[in-house]
Amino acid sequence: MNPKPEITAANFPALHTFLRGYFHEDVADEYGTPPEAADQFCEDAETDERIPVAREWQQLLERTQSQPAALNAALKKLGSAIRLNEEEIPQVTAIFARCLAVKSHRRVASE
Repeated sequence: MNPKPEITAANFPALHTFLRGYFHEDVADEYGTPPEAADQFCEDAETDERIPVAREWQQLLERTQSQPAALNAALKKLGSAIRLNEEEIPQVTAIFARCLAVKSHRRVASE
């Protein structure tokens, strides 16, 4: 049997980086809502950044059985400064599922 990794920044490095950069205390001012922050990340990030975050999000959901209290405690431990409500969890999950589904991502220069 394969033991599940402890919920630490070292075991969820991509998600830790995402949470500190997007789910910070200014999320409402900067992005509006947590799902909008996740969506912006998927727009901003390259494929090699998006896929690990989306995979680690799925692993965290499995570990916490998508229970809001357990998920929020894990997210806080990984660096999130916000709490997701019960409506936002499936919204963020759907956004990360789309991140995994997108095979290639080309950034458009907007200069």
